[in-house]
Amino acid sequence: MSDAVAELLGEEGPFAREVPGFVPREVQQTMAEAVAEAIDQRHALIAEAGTGTGKTFAYLVPALLSGKRIIISTGTKALQDQLFHRDLPRVRSVLGARLSTALLKGRANYLCLHRLDQARSDGRFATREQVAQLHTIHAWSSTTQSGDRAELAELPEDSPLWPRVTSTTENCLGSECPMFSDCFVVKARRAAQEADLVVVNHHLLFADLAIKQEGFGEILPGAQAFILDEAHQIPELAGQFFSITLTARQLTELASDTLAEAAAVSGALGTLQAAVEAIAPGVRRLRLALDRFPTKAAFVVVETDPEVERELEAMRVALDELATALAAHAERSRGLDAVHERAVQMCARLVHLCDSGSRDSVHWYELTAQGFALHATPLDLSQPLRELREQSHAAWIFTSATLSIAGRFDHFARQLGLEDPASLCLDSPFDYATQALAYLPPGLPEPSARDYTERVVEAVMPVLEASDGRAFLLFTSHRALRRAAELLDGRVPWPLFVQGTVPRHQLLSGFRESGNGILLGAASFWEGVDVAGEALSVVVIDKLPFAAPDDPVLVARLEVLRESGLNPFMEWQIPNAVIALKQGAGRLIRDISDRGVLVLCDPRLSTKAYGRTFLASLPTFPRTSDLPTVKAFFAKEPSD
Repeated sequence: MSDAVAELLGEEGPFAREVPGFVPREVQQTMAEAVAEAIDQRHALIAEAGTGTGKTFAYLVPALLSGKRIIISTGTKALQDQLFHRDLPRVRSVLGARLSTALLKGRANYLCLHRLDQARSDGRFATREQVAQLHTIHAWSSTTQSGDRAELAELPEDSPLWPRVTSTTENCLGSECPMFSDCFVVKARRAAQEADLVVVNHHLLFADLAIKQEGFGEILPGAQAFILDEAHQIPELAGQFFSITLTARQLTELASDTLAEAAAVSGALGTLQAAVEAIAPGVRRLRLALDRFPTKAAFVVVETDPEVERELEAMRVALDELATALAAHAERSRGLDAVHERAVQMCARLVHLCDSGSRDSVHWYELTAQGFALHATPLDLSQPLRELREQSHAAWIFTSATLSIAGRFDHFARQLGLEDPASLCLDSPFDYATQALAYLPPGLPEPSARDYTERVVEAVMPVLEASDGRAFLLFTSHRALRRAAELLDGRVPWPLFVQGTVPRHQLLSGFRESGNGILLGAASFWEGVDVAGEALSVVVIDKLPFAAPDDPVLVARLEVLRESGLNPFMEWQIPNAVIALKQGAGRLIRDISDRGVLVLCDPRLSTKAYGRTFLASLPTFPRTSDLPTVKAFFAKEPSD
């Protein structure tokens, strides 16, 4: 199959004839051949494909031709929709491939008709806007074929109504639900079970693989190849899904779901109400007890505090009493049986999370404005990930534009427990020598300097003047972002778009439409943002993106490396920062006609020995510390 896929994507192939704007690329053909071989041989492949390689077609073509059952996983639901609704139909059409495909998301993405009925019967809503939103959802429920909430774009993603009309593994009634025959989750799962190729996202894939009982376990047995796009996200996501977690929201939802189920069973409410009503005040008291501590830290920081200890024990007792009260009613309805199981599981989970003596995992907590989450995260993910792959007997293909460190895949492979995998590092076909320039401003102080952000803004101003705005300013902290926004507000003639002022999609659409705006963003803007064309001609990165040193999971992992005789800074912190920097730099040149300047402000790139590792991992932009060279770059017409 390897030779065939290269020919199909070649100059004489059907893609060159039928797809408008398609340009045959040798790197794309090379990747397609490697993917075809990995699928045939059922082995692991790591493929780094630079921007513009055409990696989506490079894995779709061999996947569709393989005749095997394939699962493709993407980094986000947006990319999942794009792949399924745009790229996949295009490739199928060109190949004339007669195979069945399915799109599958986590259950929280699908309307639950039973919970919609419950919400309408309940009638308790905080605002008139929520009442109007419920009417919108109800009207849509009678016309939608998929129940996928992405269809209802007019409703905000963060509407408090969505959790009330979608299900979780915990509150789903399964086959005993009165709406089971019309269930959108069941329909989506059945379609996936019958499909030759299923498109999922990493969150769903790992929820499933980590036996989180997402309800889709049946799609995985029998898959002969897994293709994971945006695979640089896998180590962090795997950590989330192999963790044990208990949150304030889970506890309060248990209480509200118990009340809803009890209301439907004669006499249940009277005997359960006291036990249920102990949960919410207990959650509030525990959150208040944690308020004096850092927002994110190892559990040992709080576990010996008398008030926290008292409230944790009170919560354990409240859960135990609720479970006991529910046991007497569990057989009276499937809903009461489900909340009984949840209460028992949450009580056991809380006991486990409060025991922080384990050497294999780090126990930690994090606080939000109104809530909290308790976690136990494994320190080594390589073993469970290796076991999952071995059990699958399938090909595993990991691809992204950012997987290597100075051309090597050791760090990524070690995190995933991959031993001697096939690997491929494909450079972008873009002409970086003429399309781009990397500018390292001279004279900036160490990033720890108190006036560092002020100095960065001063260094960047002449570049913004030369480019006439059209810039992303990417920061490693929200504090620096806010300070830069203060310094630029009222000083620059270009419109400012500051993360946190409006929803992310509005910020990006406003920036694109402005034509000369300046967008200030932190972590979420370093990847997954695509602005091709002249609207984006400068990307500024304020500091090397090292992970926050107060992250409890990071601290524990670094300590394990130190105890093993390794240098945690070189073995973990630098590789992860390199991947993050590559993502940020990748925002600049997205198309063959793009031109722009990457401004790397951190002086450690030049003053520290490890700076060479960062620079060697970036695209091969010409580099300068000379401001007139930057001005000349913008003064030069693209055709010159």
